[in-house]
Amino acid sequence: MTLRELKIGESAVVTQLGGEGALRQHFLDMGMIPGAEVTVQKMAPMGDPMELKIHGYELTLRLADAEKIQVEKISEKREHPLPEKKHFKREHPGLGEGGKYHEKSSEHPLPDGTVLTYALVGNQNCGKTTLFNQLTGSNQHVGNFPGVTVDRKDGAIKGHPETLVTDLPGIYSMSPYSSEEIVSRNFVLNEMPKAIINIVDATNIERNLYLTMQLLEMNIPMVVALNMMDEVTGNSGSIDINGMEALLGVPVIPISAAKNEGVDELVRHALHIAKYQERPTRQDFCDENDYDGAVHRCIHAVIHLIEDHARRAKLPVRFAASKAIEGDSLILEQLALDQNEKEMLEHIVLQLEKERGLDRNAAIADMRFSFIEKVCRQTVVKPKESKEHIRSQKIDRILTGKYTAIPCFVGIMVAVFYLTFNVIGACLQDLLALGIDALTKVTDHVLTAANVNPAIHGLVIDGIFSGVGSVLSFLPVIVTLFFFLSLMEDSGYIARVAFFMDKLLRKIGLSGRSIVPMLIGFGCTVPAVMSTRTLPSERDRKMTILLTPFMSCSAKLPIYAFFVNAFFPGRGGLIMAGLYILGIVMGVLIALFYKGTLFKGEAVPFVMELPNYRLPGFKNVSQLLWEKAKDFLQRAFSVILIATVVVWFLQSFDLHLNMVTDSQNSILATIAGMIAPLFQPLGLGDWRICTSLISGFMAKESVVSTLEILFAGNVNTALSTLSAASLLVFSLLYTPCVAAIASIKRELGQRWAIGVVVWQCVIAWLAAFAVHLIGSFL
Repeated sequence: MTLRELKIGESAVVTQLGGEGALRQHFLDMGMIPGAEVTVQKMAPMGDPMELKIHGYELTLRLADAEKIQVEKISEKREHPLPEKKHFKREHPGLGEGGKYHEKSSEHPLPDGTVLTYALVGNQNCGKTTLFNQLTGSNQHVGNFPGVTVDRKDGAIKGHPETLVTDLPGIYSMSPYSSEEIVSRNFVLNEMPKAIINIVDATNIERNLYLTMQLLEMNIPMVVALNMMDEVTGNSGSIDINGMEALLGVPVIPISAAKNEGVDELVRHALHIAKYQERPTRQDFCDENDYDGAVHRCIHAVIHLIEDHARRAKLPVRFAASKAIEGDSLILEQLALDQNEKEMLEHIVLQLEKERGLDRNAAIADMRFSFIEKVCRQTVVKPKESKEHIRSQKIDRILTGKYTAIPCFVGIMVAVFYLTFNVIGACLQDLLALGIDALTKVTDHVLTAANVNPAIHGLVIDGIFSGVGSVLSFLPVIVTLFFFLSLMEDSGYIARVAFFMDKLLRKIGLSGRSIVPMLIGFGCTVPAVMSTRTLPSERDRKMTILLTPFMSCSAKLPIYAFFVNAFFPGRGGLIMAGLYILGIVMGVLIALFYKGTLFKGEAVPFVMELPNYRLPGFKNVSQLLWEKAKDFLQRAFSVILIATVVVWFLQSFDLHLNMVTDSQNSILATIAGMIAPLFQPLGLGDWRICTSLISGFMAKESVVSTLEILFAGNVNTALSTLSAASLLVFSLLYTPCVAAIASIKRELGQRWAIGVVVWQCVIAWLAAFAVHLIGSFL
């Protein structure tokens, strides 16, 4: 039978894995190997995808992919023998005390002054960024869904300026499946760090050690950090640290990165192995007795075949041999084997497949998982089902339930927007606006009393205070929205949203994982575009990037609030919700258009790990809010301030640099008047409106500051209610700001970035025209 035919709660053993290419390799790397036990946990509310338990962790899988996996049903789970001792309480040795990993120490340490570079490598969502922050004192954002880190980050270990630690994106194996995983593999292969800090989630040790084994093959000094050990011991589990060190041949340090426990010992070992270049003492994980040692003989035959090529390509020979057997095209290209050697390699691998009864990729994966099982059998007492997991299952019955998931999601998002725009954010905004108004009056009085030049007086009051001050008053709304998004992300809820939205998003040609960048897009387009690197398909990545600008970012909130207060008082929540829904609807329509034209084909398979729910950390949430507030303030006092001063100057002077009494005679009126006819059909032919929209390309908040300057607070006199509605729709859909376009250029290239600017403006013009036309008839 196939895995798809299993019912909820039923277990089976994998007998054969179908499919091909990178996806099949990814399944193998995640532990979906012949002989592995799987249990169906639940189905998504719409019936697809399914959630499985394998090797002690939850994995999501679409039914179409599950159909390619042959299984044999078992009546009950097999019990694996545990170690004789119930708990391991041996003290961990200090530096130089026992531990076979010291046998290959270099007699000559690296010269003083050498920068000790470290690659911080581990699976997704295992706590790398938390450990990076503890090691370096940095304040990188930490989240509870796979793929928070999408780019490498560097920092020195606190108190050790001669070090440089690089926090790399999460990676499940050295066979990269997505673009951010390629960043990690290329760094380890090409940058040649002096040492590796491999962080392992001790609560999911079987899956995490798969990457560890591949890193050991790199023959780079390495220390293993067993993270979340507090959860293991808290749930009656334990690990024989010394025994694991002896089996792996590298130092193993138990830590809790979140509680900063064991980090000092980790630093001491990391400094030692890098300084003395202590390489792993073990790289051979074959069991010579497995099926007459077929894998063992194959790997060693290939090592002899490619040894000279690997040395020339500066590749670790054991690692290169494993990858050559798996058919890794990038490694084979670097090895540059001649035709005879390629044919010999193929003969060796075919012999392996014949003797082992498995294909090459499955045979290598099985060899690794067999060794991992041996390590765990000898050194790990598995914890009882954790309190965190039991809690997560109870919460999931409601938040991912068949009939409750979608209503809960809609309810949560409605509550977030209501509290942001009508209660918390609105209340704080009013208080801040009162403070800014009071400061403006005091400053105006002081400048008048000091008899300051009218031009300077106008610049300060009408330019800076009216422009920048009006934008600053929206800071509480933006921070409130980010607060709620941060809670959803930190708790692990966003990963669940991706799970139950997958089938819906597939109808428009995307994977459920695309929901994460889109939700982030409601905060800011820049990190949303960057987070698409977690998507394994180039097609999905491009399509998601082009759709994120339709998710109304928080920088547009000042524009909405400004016009709602002026033209639609008392209906703020309704208008705001309508604009957000319109953005989503337009995104869906454009996605369907893309699916049938630019991006034909199917969405990438949905393979994702679901983390346990965790209480959001106060430090992490407050750190994120501070970062967003600081970013907003920096833009307010840099880009927006400059834009405000420029706009004030251009509308205060004519072409002969004489101050004007009527702004219609100004430089700005002359420039904006050239494009005003384009906006006439939208009811936005006023040159001042055109000017504010142009300034919005620098930063969306500038639209409000520019309007405040040009209309002196009386925008109602220049626009009708219908024109205001048309302007709101245009502001929702037209080109993202410069920072967002720059991030799109970085990800996709200049042509795509220019295309986005033009495309979004055309869509915005058509939508605003439709609103104005329909409104005129009504």
